[in-house]
Amino acid sequence: MIEVKNLVKKYGNHLAVDHLDFTIEPGRIYGFLGPNGAGKSTTMNIMTGYLGATEGEVVIGGHDILKEPEEAKRCIGYLPEQPPLYMDMTVREYLEFAAELKKLPRSKRADQVTEVEKMVRIRDVEKRLIRSLAKRHTVILSSHILAEVREICDYILIISKGRLVASDTPENLERMLGESDRVELETKASPAEVREILKNVPGIERILAKAGENGVTSFILEM
Repeated sequence: MIEVKNLVKKYGNHLAVDHLDFTIEPGRIYGFLGPNGAGKSTTMNIMTGYLGATEGEVVIGGHDILKEPEEAKRCIGYLPEQPPLYMDMTVREYLEFAAELKKLPRSKRADQVTEVEKMVRIRDVEKRLIRSLAKRHTVILSSHILAEVREICDYILIISKGRLVASDTPENLERMLGESDRVELETKASPAEVREILKNVPGIERILAKAGENGVTSFILEM
């Protein structure tokens, strides 16, 4: 189990993570969903011990990631968006290197490496590999792509501006959105492009646009 308690991360005056609280239960696939800049990567980096927190704590399998980093990291694996691969190693050499870093007993390394090699040779790798892992572990998939998270995950945590704004099963979240008469979205497309794309979508009565930072525009769709 992973417990995130009152987690805060500040960069100067910028509040990247704003008092996050959530619990990750064993045996499920969680989706960590939010727009770019919402605080997902910062939170994941704190959870894996790559960054320190300004306030709060992360407890993994009963171990505080900051106070007991070695014990906590033995309980987790982390695949970042751009994994640090060593190109002079073969795949098997890299897996053996990773097993050594994880301090797996020598007697078990060969079997573990062989098992991983078999797992990643299956077809439709991402979905089947994630579901295979979830049978024995908890999986957290961080993404800003709703369709990807919806297809794979059993439970979704939605983060915006460093805060947890919703958490539930995909079905319940869709039901909640279906009951709302307003939908908010962010995109780098222009207001004209968005209106052109959505003009034939039934049920949209009005589109409100507000310019944001870095070329991102926020929209409110009134249904």
